[in-house]
Amino acid sequence: MYGELVLVTLIVIGLVGRSSIITTAACILLIVKLTHLDRYLPSIERRGIELGLLFLTLAILVPFASGRIQPKDIIEAFSGWVGWIALIGGAIGAYLNSKGLETLKMDPQLIVGIVIGSIAGVVLLRGIPVGPLMAAGLTAILIKIVQLFIGK
Repeated sequence: MYGELVLVTLIVIGLVGRSSIITTAACILLIVKLTHLDRYLPSIERRGIELGLLFLTLAILVPFASGRIQPKDIIEAFSGWVGWIALIGGAIGAYLNSKGLETLKMDPQLIVGIVIGSIAGVVLLRGIPVGPLMAAGLTAILIKIVQLFIGK
């Protein structure tokens, strides 16, 4: 019963915050729960991030597949400093994502704060909740910084 209440709350928060992603995800999970398909929740949890990343990567690569980005565009992208900064940003993002995954594996209860923080970011800051791994990576970095200051 508690899980359903949380999901309904997330649906309401998603609707109020105009976040179709949170609303849709909570609706799908509520349907899974109400149709007694709970046995699939571990699979959704285990493979959901992989599937999400797969579809996100597919969407990002469509311009290459459709021919909208040509080899000359790739060369031009790295002819200026902005392209090199984008390359560095992508590398740092991938690194943070790996640290986020490690952090969530070692300390899975952090997902509660990350999910609530993501919802707050969507509702209050009009963010997009596509980066739980990035959020976990940033959390890992922030934890290290705080530990440096408090000496733990």
